[in-house]
Amino acid sequence: MPKKVLETININKYFYDPVKFRVLSDINMSINEGEFVSVVGKSGCGKSTLLYILSTMDTAYEGELLINNVNLTKKTDKDLAIVRNEHIGFVFQFHYLLAEYNVLRNVMLPGIKLAKYPLKEIEHRAMEHLRTLDMADQALKSPNQLSGGQKQRVAIARALINDPIIIMGDEPTGNLDKKNSDMVFDIFNNLVKERNQALLIVTHDPDFAARTHRTIEMADGKIIS
Repeated sequence: MPKKVLETININKYFYDPVKFRVLSDINMSINEGEFVSVVGKSGCGKSTLLYILSTMDTAYEGELLINNVNLTKKTDKDLAIVRNEHIGFVFQFHYLLAEYNVLRNVMLPGIKLAKYPLKEIEHRAMEHLRTLDMADQALKSPNQLSGGQKQRVAIARALINDPIIIMGDEPTGNLDKKNSDMVFDIFNNLVKERNQALLIVTHDPDFAARTHRTIEMADGKIIS
């Protein structure tokens, strides 16, 4: 049986401005190890709201969220910060690389924060990820010296540094041309094949979604397929 890395049970989310309004309705879903899942739907359907809850950054919801079979619903902000850093890798539409650090240091930062390994080991692991993504020769450059596709590869290396059980992406190819979008897809696909990585990617790109293992379609705050 494949290992379940993420599960939601009857998640509901409300906004209260100016009146109570339900934005997510009875969200039940799960993702297994080694599964590449995309989330699609029109703007405003609740995709990003759901991703914020799944990533533990939004805790104002009803229902239950389990990551690695641990129920996170009643956890403190401090506990959730540890879960985020240790178990979840993030890749966004904008890379959010820090201009004051070189590429290598940017990749190392979540590892330094988690402090699971000595600094030298974190540096070695960061270089290995950059090498895997064909970015080792850019390690000492600053982010502003890189192309958009290169920056996103660095962001993926950073997402991998703490060996997350799931990588979550919010439109990770949204700022890229087709060539670089295909390259990012291929990187994700290789992570699934070679590392049995679980991936959950919110995307507006139908071609990207069509190539993932499974597509979750949302409309009006509900999963419709």
